[in-house]
Amino acid sequence: MSRTSIRTDFPYEIRREDVRIPVPGGTSRAEGSGGGVPLYARVWRPVTEEPVPALLEYLPYRLTDWTAPRDQQRHPWYAGHGYASVRVDVRGHGNSGGLPGDEYDATELADGAAVVNWLAEQPWCTGDVGMFGISWGGCNALQVAALAPGPLKAVVTVCSTDDRYDNDVHYMGGSVLGVDMHAWGAAMLAFSCRPPDPEHVGDEWRSTWLRRLEAVEPLVDTWLSHQTRDAYWKHGSVCEDYGAIGAAVLAVGGWHDPYRDTVLRLVRHLPADRVRGIVGPWSHQYPDRGLPPGPAIGFLQETLRWWDHHLKGAANGVMDEPLLRSWISDSHPPATVYEELPGRWVADPAWPSPHVTPVTYGFRGSPVVVDSPQQTGIDAGRFLPFGNDADLPPDQREEDAHSACFDFPVPEDGGPVEILGRPSVTLSLRTAAPTGQVIARLCDIAPDGSSTLVTRGALNFSARHGRDRAEPARIGETEGFVFELNGIGHAFAPGHRVRLAVSSTYWPWIWPRPDAAGFTLDPAGSSLTLPVRRRTEDAVVWEEPEQAEPLEVAHPASPEERRPERVVVRDVAKGEWRLEVDPKYGGTRVYPDGLEFTEDALETYTIEERGPLTARTRSDWTIRLRRPDRGWDVGVETRSEITCDAEAFHTSNEVVCREGDEVVFHRTWEKRIPRTAG
Repeated sequence: MSRTSIRTDFPYEIRREDVRIPVPGGTSRAEGSGGGVPLYARVWRPVTEEPVPALLEYLPYRLTDWTAPRDQQRHPWYAGHGYASVRVDVRGHGNSGGLPGDEYDATELADGAAVVNWLAEQPWCTGDVGMFGISWGGCNALQVAALAPGPLKAVVTVCSTDDRYDNDVHYMGGSVLGVDMHAWGAAMLAFSCRPPDPEHVGDEWRSTWLRRLEAVEPLVDTWLSHQTRDAYWKHGSVCEDYGAIGAAVLAVGGWHDPYRDTVLRLVRHLPADRVRGIVGPWSHQYPDRGLPPGPAIGFLQETLRWWDHHLKGAANGVMDEPLLRSWISDSHPPATVYEELPGRWVADPAWPSPHVTPVTYGFRGSPVVVDSPQQTGIDAGRFLPFGNDADLPPDQREEDAHSACFDFPVPEDGGPVEILGRPSVTLSLRTAAPTGQVIARLCDIAPDGSSTLVTRGALNFSARHGRDRAEPARIGETEGFVFELNGIGHAFAPGHRVRLAVSSTYWPWIWPRPDAAGFTLDPAGSSLTLPVRRRTEDAVVWEEPEQAEPLEVAHPASPEERRPERVVVRDVAKGEWRLEVDPKYGGTRVYPDGLEFTEDALETYTIEERGPLTARTRSDWTIRLRRPDRGWDVGVETRSEITCDAEAFHTSNEVVCREGDEVVFHRTWEKRIPRTAG
């Protein structure tokens, strides 16, 4: 098991200061009238008279509390190695000025470019800047790079997307992602309503907070209003023009993170002299944090090599590394968490790789009707796994029972069948309704019959000719539906079976279409194509993970933190299934400066076995921030719901904010959004 070591001695001593970086715009006093909007920033710098390159991490998740423990692991570490490492809150969030907007909107990206330019102009900076981040921060790092600010020379993007429509938390295969379209929209509503901290902004915290609250809008209403890949989603999707990215890009992902296909596309489409890719076994986390599944790697050391080469001109061989280094897991029994997975690292000099050959497996048998009950997908696991105990999919046998399954044995007298990349399927389907969807899961079946989910994909019938349009299926006619599954590195062991399981529903990941009539699958015209990798002996070596000294945060236990992470409740008489999820974002923590931060969230997904229009999601959030020494005590409560009928989605969102016992803000939004495609 990889052990994270704590580094306390560095080549440089470190100083830290909090500053405000002005970016254009702003009319109110809080926004810095006449001087632009001040973005709150924390800067860790080496103690030296010489200027150094700057590294920027830029996101809305509050540097003085929510990401402070994670920030402490890496920003001082970079500073100790000779970089000014800077963490900035997006406009309208944390202690920054301005008002919150949509994710990755034009203002956010322009602000990011302005921050890059501001850093380059500081006397302590050489003028060369790198940008890094995970998830939101990794996404806007790519998007700012596509704006090509001159000082931005290199990027490290982790668990991010190049395609906001088809590889994010909103849509999958042209269908609404019921699970994270809802859950992340609800989380962002709660996050956007948190107040600035008077410890850092002074007495103006309250007036700034109230202005923000008046500007908050539920993002889910916007996301649901764009159900095909239109101009809204093309904005910020760097896949529209990879050539716009001038910076060198190190793209990093994990096979248990939904964004991993971005790594494969970036190493394919960016020039080989300025891109490298790494895909490990990880969840939605930085690869040095040691959170399941491992093994972790010396990620900070590897990125330091990247920065040293591209920002300091060091001839350290980082660009001599293979184009793509990736993890291939061995066959393993199903479980909802793995401390470490068995497997090995492999290296590929190009992508597509000369070591990978598509191998097609034809289906056999008579036509089969696929009409899965609506709760199929209840064992899908979490869409965005964070390394928690109940994140990953359990044994898939129950899901397989609701699917049409096609098995292909791996000979016992040969080696494993290793795959690396994106499997694809061609399915010959005759539909009974103009709308619907098809879901394909690739599973590893052990000799004892246990079924481990390897990867999966989905296609909305209306998106079969392109995500930018909605074309109803032709009722009663047989068509070929072709789509890719998510990328994976996996080795099917001898004596196991490769299984493709096909279902017509996948709740709560995929929001069901109104008809729910299923389809007939004809094996004669159907096949599975695997990216089979020839076994090579590769010398991929990583240093052990290393971090700076941790932030001393206390975690008092609360009753909510003892609640199960995932609970399935079945009402047998009613035929109703309810999934209750506690996302375990952080619970209660007390920071060294005395801030008490408590948050609790509960997501609920409900559906009846034969009722696609009974689909319902609900998310409840409670957040409390206290500074007992200042008498500061504020709370945020939100409720978010989505229901549907045959013609429309119905969203309901409510926010209640308190200072002490006084309600200072209360608003409810009710929207009807026509179902046009998703």
